[in-house]
Amino acid sequence: MSVDDSELERIRASRRAEIQNQIESQAQEQMQIEEQQVVAEQEASVLNEAMRTILTPEAKERLSRVELTRPEVAQGVKRHLVNLHNQGNLSVPVDDRTLKAVLVQLNSNRRESTIRRI
Repeated sequence: MSVDDSELERIRASRRAEIQNQIESQAQEQMQIEEQQVVAEQEASVLNEAMRTILTPEAKERLSRVELTRPEVAQGVKRHLVNLHNQGNLSVPVDDRTLKAVLVQLNSNRRESTIRRI
């Protein structure tokens, strides 16, 4: 084996190790993503189950319509309602009128944007 062959073999070995490290890091990232997805699904199922007991049918219907258009707002409302329920600050079942008030309260922090034509 000549010097060129040993140099080539060393380069190949370092490249194999580099590729192996990349594969391992990608596998770890994929596992973390899958774990996060499982946790998010579990949280969503817990929130949905809580909404079945906390909300009246009309309020559930309204919240599902909100969820279609603005899922992040609906998630925030669900978390807020569960927190209020756990603290004992919420009378169960929550009717449509109360849900509207919660939606208005949570959206009051949002800036109103208007378009003015000149």
